[in-house]
Amino acid sequence: MTLEQSDAALEAGDPAPDFELEGADGGTYTLESFADNGALLVVFTCNHCPYAKAKFDLLNQLAAEYDEVAVVGINPNDAEEYPEDSFETMREYVEDGTIQYDAYLRDESQAVAREYGAVCTPDPFLFARENGTFRLVYQGRLDDALNPEDEPTRFHIREAIESVLAGESVDLEWKPSQGCSIKWTDD
Repeated sequence: MTLEQSDAALEAGDPAPDFELEGADGGTYTLESFADNGALLVVFTCNHCPYAKAKFDLLNQLAAEYDEVAVVGINPNDAEEYPEDSFETMREYVEDGTIQYDAYLRDESQAVAREYGAVCTPDPFLFARENGTFRLVYQGRLDDALNPEDEPTRFHIREAIESVLAGESVDLEWKPSQGCSIKWTDD
């Protein structure tokens, strides 16, 4: 396991890079799939990383609490080297309720992770819908619990979501997320 910190490739106001990815529920998803939502939380995540697993419950809660926010997990990890990150295991996690996001998608080519500049799991990106386009308003930590066993005391992502839903700008310092490095197929 290599510990990495996110390093924003996208800047505030940048449009969300489009994608077309298969979901663990059998559907195919694009940015347009979430056009009815006022905000989109894209989290590059996986099944095996302890840092990512520690955030499953928080992401499930966000998906349940905020109807206006689509919570989308994207797993870009090399499933040949890390079988627990296979599409089959993703489906099992969705079917057994371990993961209850609005969508859990497989980025098998890793092209989407590269386009977003994701480097670790979890690596969250929050976009607000402005004039029909999702634009980046926050990229950074979900909360202040930096290690899997830590209990969070501050939820940065909730603060950011509440600002978006109130029609306010997100006034948060973008502190990097940290977790396991994305398992690239060419490493």
